[in-house]
Amino acid sequence: MKDVLISPSILGVEKNRLIEVTSSLLSSGASLIHFDVMDGKFVENKSFLEDEIDILSNYVNDDILDVHLMCFDLDRMIDKFSKNHVKYISIHYEAKSFDELINYSQIIKERGIVPGIVINPSTEVEKIYPLLKNFGLVLVMSVVPGKGGQSFMPSSLQKIEKLVSYRRENHLDYSIEVDGGINDETSLLVKEKGVDILVSGSYILKSNDYKERIEKLK
Repeated sequence: MKDVLISPSILGVEKNRLIEVTSSLLSSGASLIHFDVMDGKFVENKSFLEDEIDILSNYVNDDILDVHLMCFDLDRMIDKFSKNHVKYISIHYEAKSFDELINYSQIIKERGIVPGIVINPSTEVEKIYPLLKNFGLVLVMSVVPGKGGQSFMPSSLQKIEKLVSYRRENHLDYSIEVDGGINDETSLLVKEKGVDILVSGSYILKSNDYKERIEKLK
């Protein structure tokens, strides 16, 4: 299997512990920090809608922030999260029309950030094929977005496999990321299908040994 990058989700980390936890994750081998932004409308819950992104963008030294916008108001949110050291801003296929998604991908690129497209478990992967030349990242949700601690949905495996084949056949270079229920067992399944980036939240964050958990995922 090829090497994968680990992007721990810091959903649920208190604001006053963001730097401490991020520092520990990076020193333990994390390549990215996954930042789940929820508006309370696209999904029921709300998270990281205040100045948490500023705390991290001012703290880290490299482009490692991996922002996942579970939001409808993308004009405001893309502006707000286009910060120093943000590498990816990913937006949901289900949130906007086809033409709007292409427009937002361009806006994100103009900020010097890689645009990502996200698909929910209920979305057929073929629906995003016409969009993929506009995006540098595809995030496959292997749980229903909006809540942590859910179980991995095996249907995501075929999506990853199809995205790998489509990328190869069409000479594209997007990265493939998976998020939801990722642990030492499910990580093996998605790595076998060719995923590039693993997002993992509770499996890492609820451990007393971040390094041991990240090494297991790798």
